[in-house]
Amino acid sequence: MIDKELFKLIGKNKKYILIAVILQVIGLIANVCITACICWAIYLVTIKAEIFSYLYPTVGALLSIIIRFIMTKMNGNVKDILGRKVKKDLRERTYDKLIKLGSKSTGEMSMAGLTQVSMEGVEQLDLYYSSYLPQFFFAMIAPIILFIICVWIDWRTSLILLACVPLIPISIIAVSKYAKKIFAKYWGKYTSMGDKFLDSVQGLKELKIYRADETQHGKMNENAEEFRKITMKVLVMQLASTTIMDLVAYGGAGAGIALAICGTAFWGLSPIYTLFLTLVAVEFFLPLRAFGSAFHVAMNGASAGRKIISILNTPDPIWGTEEVKGRIIELKNITFSYDGKRDVLKDITMIFPEKGMTSIVGESGCGKSTIVNMLVGVLRPQVGSVTIGGKHLETFSRDSYYSHLAVVSYNTYIFNQTIRENFLLTNKSVTDEEIYTALKKVNLLDFVLKNGGLEKNITEDASNISGGQRQRLALAVNLVANKDIYVFDEATSNIDVESESIIMQNIKELSKEKSVIVISHRLANVVPSDNIYFIKNGEVKESGIHMSLMNKKQGYEKLFTTQKQLEEGYVL
Repeated sequence: MIDKELFKLIGKNKKYILIAVILQVIGLIANVCITACICWAIYLVTIKAEIFSYLYPTVGALLSIIIRFIMTKMNGNVKDILGRKVKKDLRERTYDKLIKLGSKSTGEMSMAGLTQVSMEGVEQLDLYYSSYLPQFFFAMIAPIILFIICVWIDWRTSLILLACVPLIPISIIAVSKYAKKIFAKYWGKYTSMGDKFLDSVQGLKELKIYRADETQHGKMNENAEEFRKITMKVLVMQLASTTIMDLVAYGGAGAGIALAICGTAFWGLSPIYTLFLTLVAVEFFLPLRAFGSAFHVAMNGASAGRKIISILNTPDPIWGTEEVKGRIIELKNITFSYDGKRDVLKDITMIFPEKGMTSIVGESGCGKSTIVNMLVGVLRPQVGSVTIGGKHLETFSRDSYYSHLAVVSYNTYIFNQTIRENFLLTNKSVTDEEIYTALKKVNLLDFVLKNGGLEKNITEDASNISGGQRQRLALAVNLVANKDIYVFDEATSNIDVESESIIMQNIKELSKEKSVIVISHRLANVVPSDNIYFIKNGEVKESGIHMSLMNKKQGYEKLFTTQKQLEEGYVL
C-alpha cells in the first residue's frame, strides 16, 4: 500500500500529512455531528416539542457546518502546500543529483526519459503525496472512529459495518500487483514514445534528406498505438477496480442499514437511532472508497517515483576534499572495462606535464574517448590510478579539480544566451576587453562586431552561427577561463580548414604556458606536439615526437601516411 522508499522522499514534509489527517478527522466528527443534529430535530418533530427546543440542534448543526467548511478549506490548503513543497524538494534533489553525476550515465534512461520523469513524473508524485498518503491514513482511522461512536447505539450494526470495511483494501491489494505491472509498462511506453519523438525532431533534417520521414512517421505511429493500448488497459483496470469497490462499499452500507432496520423491528432499537445509523453507514466506506480512487492515480506517480529513486540512488563519483596543488597528470597502469568482459584500456600509462602539448591518437574505437573520460573524472579505472601532482584524483574535491580543468570538444555546448553571458558563465569577472582579445585570437572579433556585438543572442544549439564559428567561440570562452589544464577532444572535428587552422594555432600557443592535451583523429593536427601517444586496441603502442614516430615506420607512420595520401587524393 505504501512504498517505504517513496515515503522517505517526503523528508521533513511528513508533518503536513499528519496535519491533513487531523483536519480530516475533525471534519468527519463535524459531519457526524451534523447528522446527529438532523436526527435530533426529526425526533423533536415526532414528539411535537416546543419551538425553542429546535434552537439546540439548529445551533449545533450550524456550528458543525462551519467547522466542516473550515476543516475542508484548511485540508485543501495543507495538501496544496504538501504537494508544492514535495515537488520543489524532489526537483531540487533530482537536479542536485544530476549535477553531482555530471556527465556520468544515469543507467539506461535517455535524455527524453530523464526529462519526462523529472518533470511529468514529479507532477504525478504530487497526487501521490498530497492525496494518496493523507487519504490512506485517514481511511484507516475513520472506520474505527465511527465504530466507537456507533457501537453505543447498536453493536450489531456497528460490527457488521466495521467487518465489511476491510473488503475494500482487500480488493485494492488484489489488483495492486497487476496495477504495478501495468503502470510500469505505461511509463516505459510513455518514455519510449518521448524518446522516439525527440529523436525524430532532432534528426528531422536528415530524415527529409534521406526521404525517410514517412518511415519514421510510421514508427512513431506504432509507438503511439502501443501507448494508446497500454493507456486503455490502465483505464479498463481502473474502471473494473472502481466497480468492485462500489459494490463492496454500497453493499456493506446496505447490509448495515438492513441490520439497523431489523434492530428497530425485532430488538427494540429506536427509529431515530436507526435513522442515524442509516445516514452514517455510508461514512464507514467513503474514506476507503476515496482512497481506492486515489490508489490508481498514486500507482502512476509511484511508477515515476521509482524511476526518480533509481536516479537518486545512482552512486556518486568518488571525490575527496583536498585542494589541487600540482598540475602534472599521470595515468598509471590503467585497465578499464565497461562490461567486465572486454578491456577497453589495457595497462595504460601516460604523463601530461605542466606545460606543453601532449596528443593522443589512434584509430576509431582504440580507447581515446575513454581516456578523456578518465581525465575528466567521469570514469574511474578498475585497475591503476589517475594522479595529479602525485595524488590520486579521488582525493581532490570536484570543485577544486574542475577549477583547474577546461574541456573543449566537438560538441561543446554554447548556451542560448548572449555572447557576453556565455563568457560570464566561465569567468564571472571577465571584462569586455578580455572577451574581445579572446575573440580576436580565434578570428571571430570582426564577425561579432558586425552582428550585434557581445549582445548578440546565440539561439538554441547555436543554430544561428556556423559550425566553425561555434567551435571557435567555444575555444574563446575557454581561453578566458584561464585554466591550468586544457583537454581538446576532437575540437576541430567537422569544421572548415580555416577554422581548424586557427584553433590549432591557438592550441599550440596555449601550450607554451598550460598543460594541453589533444585528442584527434586527424594526425596532421598533432605534428607540433611535444609528445604523442599512439594507441591501438586499448594499448599504448608508441610514444614520442612526430619525427621519431615517423622514423620508426610502425603503426603511427602507417596511419599518418595513409591519412596524408587520402587527403592529397581528395584535394586532387
